[in-house]
Amino acid sequence: MAEQTMTNQEICLAMLRDSDRDRYLASLLSPPEKRAALVALYAFNAELAKIRDLVHEPLPGEVRMQYWRDLLEGSAHGSTEANPAAAELLSAIETHRLPRQTLVDMIEARIFDLYDDPMESRSSLEGYAGETASALIQLASLVLSPEDAAKSADAAGHAGVAQAISGLLLLMPLHRHRGQVYIPLEILSSTGLDRDSFIAGADKTRISAAIEAFAGLGRDHLAKAQKAAIPPSVFPAFLPATLAGPVLARAQRAGAGLFDRPLQQPQWRRQLGMTFALMRKKI
Repeated sequence: MAEQTMTNQEICLAMLRDSDRDRYLASLLSPPEKRAALVALYAFNAELAKIRDLVHEPLPGEVRMQYWRDLLEGSAHGSTEANPAAAELLSAIETHRLPRQTLVDMIEARIFDLYDDPMESRSSLEGYAGETASALIQLASLVLSPEDAAKSADAAGHAGVAQAISGLLLLMPLHRHRGQVYIPLEILSSTGLDRDSFIAGADKTRISAAIEAFAGLGRDHLAKAQKAAIPPSVFPAFLPATLAGPVLARAQRAGAGLFDRPLQQPQWRRQLGMTFALMRKKI
C-alpha cells in the first residue's frame, strides 16, 4: 500500500497543534473554506514565537527572522516549497491580498524577544502587542471577511493587547528564568521594584502588586474590546482572545504565586470556552 503524503496545510496544522494549541483549536472552529489561510498565519506566528527557544544567542535568532523577512520581501533564498509554512503563507497572502508590511512589522516586533532588555513603558508594551497579537487578529479578519475587517479594527487592537498580556503571564515563570521581563518598568517602579528585584523574586508583596497591575492593564483592554463592535463574520479571528479573561483574573488573584503554579486551564476547558464564545459571538 502506497504511503500517503501530507499536504502543506496538514503539516502546518500538525505544527500548530504542537506549538500553539489555542490557535490550533481556533482554526478548527473557523469556516473550513478559510482554514488554510488562517492556519498559515497562525503557523507563521508560531514559527516566530519559538525562535527564542531554538537559539542560545540573539544573532542566530535574527538570522532566522531574516529568512522570513526575505521571504516576504521577495528575496528568499532557495525554494519555498521546502518549507510548508513559508509556502502556505505566500499562498494565503496571494489569495487574500494580505498586506506584507504588516507581517514584516510583526517580525520586527519579535526581535525584542531575542534579547533580555526590559519593556520600558505601557506604550511600548501596547506597541509590541499591537504589531503581534493585534495584527494577527486583524490579518485573520481580512481572511474571514475583507469587507468587515475594518469595522473590527478597534476591537482587534484592544483584544490583541489583552491576549498578549495573558500570554506573557502564562509564560512569566519561563521568562523570569531566562532573565526576561515584559512587565513595563514604569509599572515595576510604581510598586517599588526594578528589573533585577523582580527577577530575584524575594519581595512577594511588591511582585504581587506589579503582577496585579499588569493583569489589570490587560483587563482594561479586554473590557474595551468587549464594548467594541465585532461583525459575526470576523468573530472567529477573536476566538484565541476569548481565553484571555480567565487568565487575567487568575493572575490577579495569584500574584507572585504564579511563579510556582500554572495559570493555564486544561485544554478541554479552553476548547469549550472558545466554542461557547463562538456561539454567543462575544469575547
